[in-house]
Amino acid sequence: MDVYFYSMRYLAIIMLLVFASCKSEPKVEDIDLEIHTNFDSFEKYLQIKDDKTYVVNFWATWCAPCVKELPHFEEIYSNYKGKNVELILVSLDFPKQYDSKLKPFMIKNKIKGKVVALDDPAMNVWIPKVNEDWDGGLPATVIYNKDKSEFFYRTFTYEELETELKQFLN
Repeated sequence: MDVYFYSMRYLAIIMLLVFASCKSEPKVEDIDLEIHTNFDSFEKYLQIKDDKTYVVNFWATWCAPCVKELPHFEEIYSNYKGKNVELILVSLDFPKQYDSKLKPFMIKNKIKGKVVALDDPAMNVWIPKVNEDWDGGLPATVIYNKDKSEFFYRTFTYEELETELKQFLN
């Protein structure tokens, strides 16, 4: 009886460990990526007039400075998401690489902020709408709320990004 009891207990523990370790990781096909093929459909993300402050970062997986600063944006998202701050990461990756590069990157780096892809080839038309002085280089960031907006064509450390964000929260 004791051998049977301990065998069943051992088997139950093994099964519990197996099921606990089978937590499924997200798959590329599970990633919900909002794709905008023209700037007009995306532009709403630069003009929301509510009580929140928006941090909109233009980036791409092929942009080394973008990838380097992305964890700082994710940390801002985590630290401020309950404080009326929204993060929108605007990927300028190539459409043919959404499934092969962008989505795997999002999974690997556990991106929690909202990611939208912008694929409007008329860059000479929409880039000045984001900021008239922007030449389209990456990374670029817009921080705004209903009262003010500021454009940044630079990379950020966490401290620099938080300092800029706090100016919108006071």
